[in-house]
Parts: sequence; structure tokens; C-alpha cells
Amino acid sequence: MKKIALYMVFFIAFTEAREFRISKQHSLSYLPLIVLEEQKIVEKNAKKAGLKDIKVSWVDANENGADLISSDTASFLRLWDKTEVKAVASLDRSHIVLNSSNPRVKRLRDFTDKDKIALSKASLSALVLQIVASKEFGIENYDKLDRLSVDLNNFDAFTAFTSNKSEITAHVTTEPFAFIEQKNRNIHQVFNSNDLAQSGFSLHLIFASEKFYNENQEFITIFINSLQEANSWIKNNKKEAAKLYVKAVKESADLIEKTLNSRSVHYDAIPVNVTFFSDFLHDTGVIGSKPKLEELFFDEIFRSKACGI
Repeated sequence: MKKIALYMVFFIAFTEAREFRISKQHSLSYLPLIVLEEQKIVEKNAKKAGLKDIKVSWVDANENGADLISSDTASFLRLWDKTEVKAVASLDRSHIVLNSSNPRVKRLRDFTDKDKIALSKASLSALVLQIVASKEFGIENYDKLDRLSVDLNNFDAFTAFTSNKSEITAHVTTEPFAFIEQKNRNIHQVFNSNDLAQSGFSLHLIFASEKFYNENQEFITIFINSLQEANSWIKNNKKEAAKLYVKAVKESADLIEKTLNSRSVHYDAIPVNVTFFSDFLHDTGVIGSKPKLEELFFDEIFRSKACGI
């Protein structure tokens, strides 16, 4: 009986599905992950590739233990500088916008102590504001507007900014908030990060530890190709994609569809201008080295079907 029981333990261990945990977030930049989860694209492609006994679990970004972690590019770069992680793929290519309700503000030097700029200080929005400030005031004054910043998440910042009842006179933000704000005739755009690089930026990405990558390269390939499949589906099915997003985050489907059709958000696994941010972080002493793109991303993204190879 003991031998039978021992055999059963080993049988269960070898037949139990391998679980892969992927972190997700709920802003529009992470729409490809919502599509992957809802349509079970990773599972479908894993089965096609012969990787049958797997389980894909989606966890919130604040939970520990994820194998693939989604984040904004600035957060990833700071972590990359201190730990053994690399990016697997980009999630979006989009822009960051500074909107203002103060008609006197046409450029950054027009802000005064009477203005308050809402942004998330731990996010890429804060970094982009510093980059634009460095262009206008010089690299030594890159943090000149930090004193005017109010630390709020995107939703709370949007609410305060558009209420006309708070001290907030400007908001550094992404879509769909930038799109909604600019529908208000009392709000205008001061800068768009696309002015820094017309090809846009990979604002969000997904990364993993080097240990996980080395042990699961087959799954990484499947994930990247699944991600591009989700991106293609979004491009060709914007109305349905908007409905999926609304189902997950309870926004207006019509508004999300209009944002997707505005071409201000593009989804692509291929990284674009990531070193623009890492160079700035190095030049301002935040990270210790100035990496090449190949040092930030695992090789698989450059070999995969996502690159047309």
C-alpha cells in the first residue's frame, strides 16, 4: 500500500498542470493583456505548440509571485538597474500629454507657483515631465517643476482636474484621460511626448526574471506570439476590443472605441525608444549605467514572429 501511495504522489506531481502567473493592470495601455485573458489566446497557442499541461493565472499587479510582470517603462528600468530582470515585450506605443486649464500656460516656463500639476510621481508621466523640463530649462534643472507636482493616480487626477473645484490646473496623463480632457473647451494641450520622438514610445511593458526566462523559453515564445495575435485582433476589431475593456474596467465603450480609433494608442510587442528613458535616468544619476536595447530585453523578442522573422 505504501508503494501504491508513493506512486500516486509522483503521478499527481508529474500530471499536475504547470502554472504561469501573469500580472495585469487596468489602464488602456494594458488592453492586450485583457484580450489574452478573455480569449485564452496563450492557452490556445500553448496547446498548438504541444505545451498542453499548463495553467495561466492572471493576478493583480500588487500581488506577489507573478512570473511575468506588467509595469510602466520607468518602473521597470529602475528595477532592471538593481535586479536580474529583463523585459519580454512592449505592450503599447503611445504618448503622454500635459493638459492645462490655465489659458496663460503655453509652455513649461509659463507655469507659476499658483499652478498645480497632477501626476503619479512614481510613474512614467513624472519622468516625461522631467525630460521636457530638461529640454526647456537645461538638464541641470530637469526637476524644476517637481515643486508644483501633486501626487495623484490618473483617475483621481482626472477627477480633480476636470471638476473646477480643486487647486489642480494641469494634468500629465495618458489615454483615454488625455482624449477626454481635450474635449473640454477650457482645457488645452501644453506638450505631447510625441514631440520628443515622432515614432512614439513603449510606455508599458512586461518583464520577467532571468531565471524564469532561462527555464521557460518555450513559453516565452508562445507568450510573445500570443501578444502580437492580441494586438492584431485589437487593430482589426476596435469596437469589440472596446467592449472587452469596458467589461473589465467599467468605462464607456463608445469613448474607448473613439480613443482606439484616434490612433493615439498603438499596440505592439516590439520596443520603441525605450533607451530614450534609460539614457535620461542615467544622465540624472537615477540608474548606474546606460544600457543598449539588447541589454534591457531578452533575445526572444528580436527572434520571434513579432519581428516578422
